[in-house]
Order: sequence, then C-alpha cells, then structure tokens
Amino acid sequence: MTNATDRQVEAALGIMKAIAEAIRELGEVPNGHLYARVMDHIDYENYAAVIAALKRAGVVEEKAHLLRWIG
Repeated sequence: MTNATDRQVEAALGIMKAIAEAIRELGEVPNGHLYARVMDHIDYENYAAVIAALKRAGVVEEKAHLLRWIG
C-alpha cells in the first residue's frame, strides 16, 4: 500500500465517521438534507456508498428518505 493510498483510506474513513456522527447526533435526518450539507465535500456517488455502508453495518436505517440512527 502506498502513502497516497493510506491517506485516501484515512480520508474516506474520516468522511464516513463524520457522516455517521452527524446522523447519530441528530437522531434522524432527511437523506437529502444531509447530502445538501456535505455536497461541497463529497460527490453523491460516494455519499450514497457511505450511507449504504452504514445501513449494512446496522447503525443506520432509512425509511421514506429519513435516515435514523439505530446504532
């Protein structure tokens, strides 16, 4: 693994952690509203991948476009 790759992985994990923490602190938030807040920092494809990973991990659920922390 190169240093650039290590930095990229650290950055991706940092973004995932920040999004997870935002959902956790809010309790629930409309998916589109959250993306609107972070769209200057992450494109939609990567944002959607983060949300999907959080749902697969069982810490976030989505119903009717509402993200809810279930940690």
